[in-house]
Amino acid sequence: MTTLKLLQSLVSKNEFFTKTLLKREYYRLINRSHLKNYSLQHQMKFNPYGNFNIHKSYIMSKQFSVSNNLTEIDFEQACNETLESLCEYFEQIVEDNPHLENPDILFNDGVLTIQLGEPYGTYVINRQTPNKQIWLSSPTSGPKRYDFNGTKWIYKHDGVSLHEILTSELSKQFSSNVNFSKCIFSGSLSK
Repeated sequence: MTTLKLLQSLVSKNEFFTKTLLKREYYRLINRSHLKNYSLQHQMKFNPYGNFNIHKSYIMSKQFSVSNNLTEIDFEQACNETLESLCEYFEQIVEDNPHLENPDILFNDGVLTIQLGEPYGTYVINRQTPNKQIWLSSPTSGPKRYDFNGTKWIYKHDGVSLHEILTSELSKQFSSNVNFSKCIFSGSLSK
């Protein structure tokens, strides 16, 4: 009888680890960039264990709870989408301003570095997973830490969002119309 209970215990633990690994693989698959654009029905085909709240996972890509309640997966997804969107828009700004001397934009491992040259300086925007924040180092306004409120990244000391401060600072520096509200998680309805 003891051997039977031991075998049942091992099988139960094995099922738990198998489900855990499947869950990780499932999230990895739906977060891969080429699967993000697939329909909900297509994503369900990759669901390894039936009715695992696929709808919740799908909705998470555009709407999250308050930052303190964010899971690590939710935070990473919101951060990555925000930083990728900012990177694309900074690339557009550089294209629209050919007078910039040796501009360089680098996005790697959660760190977005934007070197705009003299006299504009360098912006660094990076993910801070332990704090569930995005940090900004601006040559104009200095360092700031942004918390996610579900729709945008807010600096709690002044209530100004990450996208608002970037729009304000860069609009003053460039003659072209700079507007970061077009980026993901800017808090605007045009996401």
